[in-house]
Amino acid sequence: MADTSAPGSGASVLERLKSYVKTQKGFILMAEIVLSLIVVICYGSAIYGGGYSALGICEMIFAMVFFAIFMMEWDKQFQLVNWVWSDLFRAGIGAVLYLITSLICVISGHGDGARIAGGVFGLIAGLVFAYDTYTIFLQVKSTRQHTAASTDDRV
Repeated sequence: MADTSAPGSGASVLERLKSYVKTQKGFILMAEIVLSLIVVICYGSAIYGGGYSALGICEMIFAMVFFAIFMMEWDKQFQLVNWVWSDLFRAGIGAVLYLITSLICVISGHGDGARIAGGVFGLIAGLVFAYDTYTIFLQVKSTRQHTAASTDDRV
């Protein structure tokens, strides 16, 4: 039998989950996951919106992967990948794709309430992804200013 009081068991993962969701980045990623799930449900139940659900599925999976990586602090252990820049590209591409797809669904979804609802939730998700992109950009900008080397020749 497994010892449930050992470090790394389910209780510590649950504690990490609770504490990470309380952070700003954790809350944003959880909001992205929930909104993507709602978009997938709406597009899946739409008459002609089933093709658009692939975007919601992909973005939800990417957000879940980054949520797990940041929650378990694997980004500090596996430094071969620049996780901040990867997250910036993920959020930026997600924002652009959600906004474009959702505008198409809202404009051309007459008579299909589920498709319009998916488009509206997609617009909200696009704004959340755009906000995530903005916060990551500010983080990248602040770390670049702090690590910039001096160009002064007079040492």
